[in-house]
Amino acid sequence: MNIGIIILIIALILVIWFIATYNGLISSRNSVKTQFAQMDVQLKRRSDLIPNLVETVKGYANHESETLEKVVKARNQYANAATPEDKIKASGELSGLVSRLLMLQESYPDLKANTNFIQLQTDLKETEDKISVARQFYNDTVLRYNNMVEKVPSNLVASLCKFEKEPFFKIDEAEKEAPKVSFDDKKEA
Repeated sequence: MNIGIIILIIALILVIWFIATYNGLISSRNSVKTQFAQMDVQLKRRSDLIPNLVETVKGYANHESETLEKVVKARNQYANAATPEDKIKASGELSGLVSRLLMLQESYPDLKANTNFIQLQTDLKETEDKISVARQFYNDTVLRYNNMVEKVPSNLVASLCKFEKEPFFKIDEAEKEAPKVSFDDKKEA
C-alpha cells in the first residue's frame, strides 16, 4: 500500500472523528439549553404565582411586611435575571423565601382556611415539584455535557472550538436549611 493512501485514510478518519465529536458537543450543549428552558418555564410559573400569593397573605398578615417585601424583591431579581447563572442564584433565594411565606399560614388560621390561598399554595407546591424534577434533568444534562468538554479526547475538540462548561443548578448551603419563622413580638435584649 502506498504511504500517501495510508496518510489519506488516517486524515479521513481524524476528520470524521472531529466532525462526530463536534456534532456531539453541539447536541449536548443544545440539550443543556433545552433543559434550562424547560426549568425556566416552571421557574417563571412560580414567579407568576407569587404576586397573587403575596397579596392573599397581605390581607391576613399585615405585620409580616418584611417577609413579603423580601419575597417580592427576590421575585423581581429572578424576573430581571439575564443569564442562566443569575436565574439560578435568584431562584435559589426565592425558594427559601417562598417556604417562609407558606409557613405563615401556621400563625393565621383564617389564612389557612382561605380557598384562594389553599389553591395558590397547591399550585405553588406542584410547581416546586416540577422545578425539582426539571432541576435534576438539567443537572444530569449539564454533567454529560461538562464530561464531554473535559474528557479526553473530546476535550481537544471542545477547547479548539471554545466550548465552555455549563453551571449546575445548585442550592446555597444557607438555603438548604429549613426556614426559621418566629412570630414572637418580643425582641430579645
